[in-house]
Amino acid sequence: MRITARYLATTSLVLVTMAAAAPSWAADLDATSAIDTVTVYPDGATVTRVITVDLPSGDSTLVAKDFPLGLDTSSIRVEGEGGAKLTIGTIDARSPRAAPVNLPELDKRIEALNDQRADLQGAIDSANARRKFAEHFAEASPAGIGDKGEARPITEWRAAFAAVGEEIASADTAVRDATRKMREIDRQIAQFEVERKAKPPSKLEVRMEVAASAATKATLRVTYAVRNARWVPLYDARLDTGAKDRKPQLELVRRAEITQSTGEDWSSVALGVSTVRIGRGGSAPELGSLVAQYPQLPKSMAAGSASDLARPAPVLRQVQSPAMAKIAESAEPRERADEQQAVAEIGGFQATFKIPGRVSLGAQEGAKSMRIAAMTVPADLAVRAAPVIDPTAFLEANFKQTDDTTLLPGKVAIYRDGVFVGRGKLSASAKDDIVRLGFGADDKIKIERAVLKRNEGSAGLLVTTSKTDERTFKTTIRNGHDFPIKVAIEDQLPVSESEDIAVEMLPATTPPTASNIRDKRGVLEWSFDAKPGEVKDINFAWRIRWPKDKSITIVPAG
Repeated sequence: MRITARYLATTSLVLVTMAAAAPSWAADLDATSAIDTVTVYPDGATVTRVITVDLPSGDSTLVAKDFPLGLDTSSIRVEGEGGAKLTIGTIDARSPRAAPVNLPELDKRIEALNDQRADLQGAIDSANARRKFAEHFAEASPAGIGDKGEARPITEWRAAFAAVGEEIASADTAVRDATRKMREIDRQIAQFEVERKAKPPSKLEVRMEVAASAATKATLRVTYAVRNARWVPLYDARLDTGAKDRKPQLELVRRAEITQSTGEDWSSVALGVSTVRIGRGGSAPELGSLVAQYPQLPKSMAAGSASDLARPAPVLRQVQSPAMAKIAESAEPRERADEQQAVAEIGGFQATFKIPGRVSLGAQEGAKSMRIAAMTVPADLAVRAAPVIDPTAFLEANFKQTDDTTLLPGKVAIYRDGVFVGRGKLSASAKDDIVRLGFGADDKIKIERAVLKRNEGSAGLLVTTSKTDERTFKTTIRNGHDFPIKVAIEDQLPVSESEDIAVEMLPATTPPTASNIRDKRGVLEWSFDAKPGEVKDINFAWRIRWPKDKSITIVPAG
């Protein structure tokens, strides 16, 4: 008979014992658990331990003392099966209490033992001195010669030898006896020192009340949540820029970087990662009231520091030597190693990736990266630049996100035609979203931005009523490729947040193809298809007007 007994919150209770333990109503059975399955979330993990135990008929209390202290005790759930009917009762999680330590009494005992040890050391020193004296006497005073040099009788020789031998043997016996006693005293002192420095238990004790209708071998699975674990998404983006006979395509490899400091080692476990975020809770936040009131006196604020702008790594060009080319031609064909990949379980609201086989990850081992998914999609190439900041042209690939699971935001390692060109960031994107990803500098697109005019003056028919700032720029783009490519140039038109400050784009401006791109006010874009070797100019001019008695500054938007 095989019946599954499940722990139900409606019929069982999880208790966290902080004070004295409740009296046990059944026989205690020591149990040892082993971690079998772990699912890691972006902000925690669930762990399942397996306990196999021989249960007697009737009521028993299983006591497992190997659970981590950091687990969420309210999350403990138990299920299991056996050859007889099982009923799982209350679950009691507690920190094992260390035995009370009487420090003054221990100090007295350690002091007494040290005194005994000192006495024994004195006895050893005395015995060694006696032995040394006997040996010196035997060497310095020959027993066979009298005071006047005459030979002594043989009986006197033997008496002298016996006396020296007895003295040395007596000293050796005293040293051995004292050494044995000191060794035992050292053991006692070491034990007392351990008791003095006893640390609180580092494991949690879980007690489970189980009733079996008959004696049986049972398997219980205990699942609980821990906080000190997480995974973050990482990506490898490998762009093949294509050729005359093939179109560009992008391979996006999704990885999970897992770390944990739960206090327990995950050794040979079935490991999975899930997109569920358990730390967010189950409900949306509740809003309070908004109050409109007169402004309070502003408090002084420290000026913030601007972040440095990180530039992608320069393009690396891989040159193959003639010797390497010859080796490559003569080498036998080789099979490319396939990287192990997770199995995806897609649900309506989340995705879980199961890592094949068994995985080990220690509590202090650091991060471990694993491949969980990959997709290959066609890519549209373009070159983008913001010459107002940096005249470098950067290659971009735009592609449709075809994966059923949302791409979570994360860092990306960028490869272009097999060469690592830098790192980037990927924003969150759902299925069918268009994703834009940079792939490093394109040195064959040359961009120059020049200031043609900068005029600060005043305006008014008869009387000066306002000040003006007028500027004109020219951006020149040259396509050095032998094929056409789409180019997008970005620039900034100042934005006014005051009625007194007027901003206008002047007629000399080449009409932009898009404005307020990425919902950024005043950010303009000029996009066009550049033919091989084509040179194109983009003109951009604007004027600002403001009251004559005031001053303005042009600063980045906060």
